[in-house]
Amino acid sequence: MSLSIFDQVDPPAPPTISASRRRKSRIRATDLLDEAVLGIGSRPARLVLTMIGTVVGIGALVATLGLGQTAGGQIAQRFDAVAATRVVLTPAEAPPGAPDDDNGTAELPWDAAERVGRLAGVAAAGTYTEIDIGTDSVSGVQLIDPTNSATFDIPVVAGSPGLLDADVGTLATGRFFDAGHDRRADPVAVLGARAAQKLGISRVDSRPSIFIGDRSYAVIGVIGAVERRDALLDAVIIPNGTAAVRFNLAAPSDVDVRTVLGAAQQVGRQAAIAVAPNQPDSVKVSAPPPPGRLGDAVQQDVNGLFLAFGALALVVGGFGIANVTLLSVMERTPEIGLRRALGAKRRHIAGQFLVESGVIGMIGGLIGAAIGVLTVLAASIGRDWTPVLDLRMAIAAPVAGALIGLLSGAYPAAKAATIEPITALRQGS
Repeated sequence: MSLSIFDQVDPPAPPTISASRRRKSRIRATDLLDEAVLGIGSRPARLVLTMIGTVVGIGALVATLGLGQTAGGQIAQRFDAVAATRVVLTPAEAPPGAPDDDNGTAELPWDAAERVGRLAGVAAAGTYTEIDIGTDSVSGVQLIDPTNSATFDIPVVAGSPGLLDADVGTLATGRFFDAGHDRRADPVAVLGARAAQKLGISRVDSRPSIFIGDRSYAVIGVIGAVERRDALLDAVIIPNGTAAVRFNLAAPSDVDVRTVLGAAQQVGRQAAIAVAPNQPDSVKVSAPPPPGRLGDAVQQDVNGLFLAFGALALVVGGFGIANVTLLSVMERTPEIGLRRALGAKRRHIAGQFLVESGVIGMIGGLIGAAIGVLTVLAASIGRDWTPVLDLRMAIAAPVAGALIGLLSGAYPAAKAATIEPITALRQGS
């Protein structure tokens, strides 16, 4: 069929391009990393200033956690050596109608310390009782003039010969009374260091005497230090037998027991039966928790405190990264506009700044972790401690720094992605 020149012929339709064949972005992740490294390296002074916050934050976190674990281990060891070896026995409250004291409590036998001392694992045991001396007072010399005020309000304590050893005490001078003094009810006394200072007694070789009321006592020793009952340093200590004769002491009130390490729980279970086999319920026993639990509890408390300090420093470092990154976005607005004009999309601009802040955070985390570890080692060497370091924390520090950098750079990156090309180019012209 022939066509005339007047016949209208439709032009061929232009070829269509499917969505799958549309031009994809040629900017790869490696390109973003290269651009970020170039952007960071072009401003070394700013890089150093920006990383300071992250270095301080990560370093403080690693150092504080390391020091917390190290200090917690030392504290737990000290508790194991002192508190975890202490068992205290006191009279239990008597049931109503029981034929005991008027105050409603049972009584400990006079030889309670000796009975406990026979148990396996007991290193020392001694009784402790505070004496009510009524209106009497303690003085260094017998007072003739009743208007003289050279008297002191010093507590008087009765104890057994093993009290000083049970409370881990040491003598500055002289000796502690023995079983013979106790059995004979001798009028002898041992002074705590602070009580001796008040009474003006520093030596016992001249056989000084003190007075409780109008009765004299020969001072045979002065306690220099004690680890458990600090009250002994302020007191006058006399034998149980002397207190029974002169102050009508009916029974001891406490028994202090020092055990070997690891035996406190076993001694605590057996002590009541050893002291009162017919009525073990009449004795109240206070024993420490197992050393492992005690150490873990102390370490958790110390770590929690140091972790709070480290987290605060890390937040400050994150704000530093965010601030510097935001300033970088404002200064590089013309560059952003040029990249957008050449085809970079919003996600490319946001990704570039996110990678920059992440790399800064990771480098800061590496440096901070190294500084934190060195700080823990230096502090441990200076204090003669055994350093305790969690290697997982040191390894995770760069990752934490990168995450802090990414979170800190999220807002500046989003702001950079919203800059329009024409606005950026006009600002740069």
